[in-house]
Amino acid sequence: HFYVPANIPCRVHGFTIDKRLQKGAMTGFVYRNAPKSISYSWVEINFENQWYELEAFILDKTYIKKLQEQNSECTGAFCGYGVAVKDFRNLIIEFDRNNTYIQSEGINQDFGVYDCPDELLREHHQEISAFKAFAYRHIGRHLMNRNVRKIRER
Repeated sequence: HFYVPANIPCRVHGFTIDKRLQKGAMTGFVYRNAPKSISYSWVEINFENQWYELEAFILDKTYIKKLQEQNSECTGAFCGYGVAVKDFRNLIIEFDRNNTYIQSEGINQDFGVYDCPDELLREHHQEISAFKAFAYRHIGRHLMNRNVRKIRER
């Protein structure tokens, strides 16, 4: 296990998510060239002798609120813009001795739990060409961040 600053034991849960849940946050050539399955993980903490899965921290409340406003007709499952949930109106994103999720419905391959992030990455790294990795690092992620910023500002 690794530890967060408050000396709370942590572990990482690895899996892949379907790229469809990124549609909207990723657009154009970035979305078209993204792998069908994207490597992803969430953190699990041991708090008061109980393991909790904390996945919802990846998206901030402002962004989620704007998505809900812009998709007000959605009252059930939602997939897109970095979200994949069963109930878009009743998200469990605040930690109060509970698991939190925001992309869990997009999981397409579960790698299990690892005590060390390096172990997960050694066994299950993103399969992507050097060119695509370079393009994503220097162009794609900036375009994706711009799309997310636009959603927050609407």
